[in-house]
Amino acid sequence: MENYMKEILLKAETLIEALPYIRDFNNKKVVVKYGGSAMLDKKLEESVIKDVALLKLVGMKPIIVHGGGKEISKWLNVVGKEAKFVQGLRVTDDETMEIAEMVLNRVNKNLVQMIEQLGVKAVGISGKDGGTLKVNKKLVAGEDIGFVGDIKEVDASLIDTLLDNDFIPVIAPIGLGYDYQSYNINADDAACAVATAIGAEKLAFLTDIEGVCKDPADKSTLISVLTLDEARSLIDDGYIGGGMLPKIKNCIDAVENGVSRVHILDGRRDHCLLLEFFTKKGIGTAIIDDKKTLYPHESE
Repeated sequence: MENYMKEILLKAETLIEALPYIRDFNNKKVVVKYGGSAMLDKKLEESVIKDVALLKLVGMKPIIVHGGGKEISKWLNVVGKEAKFVQGLRVTDDETMEIAEMVLNRVNKNLVQMIEQLGVKAVGISGKDGGTLKVNKKLVAGEDIGFVGDIKEVDASLIDTLLDNDFIPVIAPIGLGYDYQSYNINADDAACAVATAIGAEKLAFLTDIEGVCKDPADKSTLISVLTLDEARSLIDDGYIGGGMLPKIKNCIDAVENGVSRVHILDGRRDHCLLLEFFTKKGIGTAIIDDKKTLYPHESE
C-alpha cells in the first residue's frame, strides 16, 4: 500500500509540474516534424501519436508534418531503382516522384488512422491541397536534381480551417510547382515553413539524436536551452556539422521568423514530446530567441 501511494503521489507531482505549461500553451499552435527511426518502430510510432493526441486534448493545436524517406528508399529498392542523394537531398526523377508521392500518402493516411483510433479527429493532406505549399525547382550548387521543391509560398488557410474545426492536420511534404507539377520537399523545410506561416508557439523536430551536444560523442554535454546567439557561435566554432548543420540553421530561421521556440528531440525515446514540453528540465534542446523569452516559471 505504501509503494502504491508513493507511485500515485509521483504521478500527481508530474501533473502539477505540467500545469503551468498546459496553461501557457492553451490554444497555441504546435508543429511536430515526425520522421527518422521513430517512424520505423511500431511502439515508438504509437508513443508519438499518443503524445500528439494528448497535446490536442489538453488544449493545444498540434500539426504534424511527416517525412518518409526510409520508406521511399525501401520501395525504390523493391522496384530495382537505386536511391541517389546530392547534399542530403534525394534525386527525384519522374518514377521516383511517383513512388515518393504514393509512399508519403500511404504514411499520411496511416498516421490519420492511428490518431482517429484514439478518439481525436485528424485530416491528412499534402502541400498540394489548397495550394498550401507552392514551390520552385530546387537546384543544389547549380545542379538540377529533378522534382525537388524549394518552398516559395505557404497558404495556411486550409491548415487554419482544419484547426478551427477541431482537426489535427497531418501534412505530407509534397508541394505544387507554379507549373502544377508535383515536387518532393525536404520535410524539415516543410515543417519550418508551416510553423512560420501559422505563427506556431513551438516547432519540434523528432530526430535520431538526443539533442544538441557540445561534444557529439559525449551525451553529458547535452545543451538544454540555446539562444540564437549561442547556436550561431556553436556553428562558427565548428561544434555543429554534418547532417545537424542544416537542421540547426532551419531552427535559427524559424525562431528569427517568429516561432517562439524550436525543440530538437530524440524521437527514439518514449513520450519525448511530453517530457520536453511539460517538464522544467526537458530531455532535448530548446532553441529560443534570448533569455528574456524563457517562460515565467522557467526563470525561477
